[in-house]
Amino acid sequence: MNNSVENRFFGIVCGALLVFVAPLFVLFLFLSSERADKEIRDHISVLLVANAQALAKPLWDLDEESVTQISATVVSQGAIVKVEVRDQSGQLDVSQSTIPRSFDGDLVQVSRAIIYNTVDGPKNLGSISVYYPALGLFSGLKQEEVVFISIFIFAVLTVFGTALIGNRFFVIQPLMRLTAAIEATRQLGSRHHVDWQSNDEMGRLARSFNEMQTKLESEEKELKLAHRRATDIYNLTPAMLFSLDEEDRITAVSDYWLLATGYSRADIIGRNFADLVTSSSRDKFVKRRQAENGMTVTVKFVCLDGRTMDVLIMEAEAGAGAHDRLSLSVMTDVTELKASEDRNHRQAITDHLTGLLNRQGFEAVLDNKIAAADAAGQELACLFVDLDRFKWINDNMGHAAGDAALIELVERLKTHLAPSDEAARLGGDEFAILLPAKDAERRARAMCEQIASIFETPFAPDMHLSASIGIAIYPHHAATAAELLQKSDMAMYAKKRDGKNGAQLFDNAMLDRARSRAEIEANIEAGLVDNWFEAFLQPIVNLNGRGIAGFEALMRLNHPQKGLMPPAEIIGVAEETGKIVRVGNVIMEMAISHLAKISRISGMQDTYLAINFSPLQFDPALPARLAAIVGRHGIRPERIVVEITEAVLMHDNPQIRMIVAELRRFGCRIALDDFGTGYSSLSYLNRFPVDIIKIDQSFTRAINDGDDDVRQKSRMLIESITTLSHKMYCTVIAEGIETEEECRTLHQMGLDYGQGYLFHRPQHAAALIEELMAPQSAVARAS
Repeated sequence: MNNSVENRFFGIVCGALLVFVAPLFVLFLFLSSERADKEIRDHISVLLVANAQALAKPLWDLDEESVTQISATVVSQGAIVKVEVRDQSGQLDVSQSTIPRSFDGDLVQVSRAIIYNTVDGPKNLGSISVYYPALGLFSGLKQEEVVFISIFIFAVLTVFGTALIGNRFFVIQPLMRLTAAIEATRQLGSRHHVDWQSNDEMGRLARSFNEMQTKLESEEKELKLAHRRATDIYNLTPAMLFSLDEEDRITAVSDYWLLATGYSRADIIGRNFADLVTSSSRDKFVKRRQAENGMTVTVKFVCLDGRTMDVLIMEAEAGAGAHDRLSLSVMTDVTELKASEDRNHRQAITDHLTGLLNRQGFEAVLDNKIAAADAAGQELACLFVDLDRFKWINDNMGHAAGDAALIELVERLKTHLAPSDEAARLGGDEFAILLPAKDAERRARAMCEQIASIFETPFAPDMHLSASIGIAIYPHHAATAAELLQKSDMAMYAKKRDGKNGAQLFDNAMLDRARSRAEIEANIEAGLVDNWFEAFLQPIVNLNGRGIAGFEALMRLNHPQKGLMPPAEIIGVAEETGKIVRVGNVIMEMAISHLAKISRISGMQDTYLAINFSPLQFDPALPARLAAIVGRHGIRPERIVVEITEAVLMHDNPQIRMIVAELRRFGCRIALDDFGTGYSSLSYLNRFPVDIIKIDQSFTRAINDGDDDVRQKSRMLIESITTLSHKMYCTVIAEGIETEEECRTLHQMGLDYGQGYLFHRPQHAAALIEELMAPQSAVARAS
């Protein structure tokens, strides 16, 4: 109670008395003492004057007895307690004292000279000294002053006591009751009231406190009711609810949470939530604090029985700072949903037939593999694998057989893959393999040998496959995933062009070829848009008389800056890109238009026009399109020769066979071009309505070869083809005749027609027409 209000009040009152009343009282006593001392001094001064005169004569006479009597009379006066009389000559020294032995105070001395008036004048005979006790503060008080002081002290004490009693009764007592009510409320939890009634400030304080207690009691009842309702809702809600404090400790969980996880509330409250998730998900959960406006995270939660479930946690935070953070979170079991998403993701990135990654999955893995290779200080080889002749298997043996072959291929391939390798089916018969290694090129070449060994065993009876493989190495050949895949693809196509069935490592020359091919593609597209394509014509002559029998239409691209471009590369790129159909339609329209103009020249009315068709041009609309063009220009159908190569016939495609038959019924003639090369077979003459056989120019050059064996075999082959063709009522034309000797030999062997630089070079239609119309032209008419 040292710091009680009452003690403080007592201290304040005492301090006020010490500061204000005590100094006044001390001043009063000091002044009273000064006044009494002055009165004593004045009395002693008068007494000394009188006794100094009385002692003058006895001291002159050295009458010691008289001096003693006078001294005794002086010492008996009032406050004087000692008298000393001394002669100037030292012969007389009288001292009288009434000082008790126990006196230890200070004495005040007052002296006066004794003067005697002689005939010679005043003489100083000696001195008289009197002593009186020094007065204290209370020594000089008179009786009435003492009474006044007593009354003053009594009044002060009465006021002081009254203030203490009033303070205790009117202040301390209600405060103690208020304190007791507050302590009882704090300790017992119930709202206690103050039993105090008055109309002063303490009464108003008590009433305000009681009103506050009543209001708080009402609010507490409402809060408890709301808390009970919230707790019931928290526990009865069919959702896994839980709350965390600022240190991620669990402060509350719902009944449904306990039911779903298997834990008990007593065991789980106070535990760190991160301890209940798997180590793989723990960092993700801990880092959620970085998220603003709450948190949404999916983690793997470990239940009491050890099973793991994927849960989606959505957290709403409450609290103003980091030290009073409180959260309410809902935890949803998304195990099935997560599994479904994983299945959908696997299906989205997996090839359904082989189980390998598809293109989308491979591209995602490729980025990760490059990052892993960088981290491990390794290289990464990308093998782009394309099966050879797989389309032939699908077309001739069915897609089921092709799918079975692909599945078998993948099963064989998996036996050669390391755990760090990755394989994917990019589509159709295209595969990609990633091989991380310190020396990726050596590893890639070894893998290519293993892949080649896979194809040694047939995949089914009479089902033999091979593969063209392109190799690109990261980071030597490419800096990005897309570039690595692109360059391995380029290397594969380079191997395709070089003869298939093998592996090719990427080199920068392929980039030059790719740029050249891209430039050709751009020129083809620009040529179609800006009409750069032209149909040149090369006459076909009768070897007996050399009269013109017809013309072969040849495609040319006349670039405005580069001039005429080589047709072979343009045709190859156009066929690869599928633009050969548009190019062929342009040349066909243009060539038939030229034939219509030539037909107006005398003797050219029966000449024919041979048009080369790519396999891609044989669509069902071709007969109708050709009929429309020849009808528009007034050309008889039999004057149009459709030239096809063995590539069109070798697959025995029913649709191509139907289109060729339709053209034949329309009246067009069919010519088999480049006969004698590749897989040429005389069975084509029996299975297809062929009218004309064109001997390839390689045989024409070989009939006069310097090697007797080559020359003899070539002539025997041409003679055999000619004889059999004539037996089947087919006309035979020799291509590439450049010398008179070649022409004479072919004529002697029985060939009907020929074309080549010996007779005419391919020309622009305008130049050819001008040549045909020249008066001096000795061009013979077709026989």
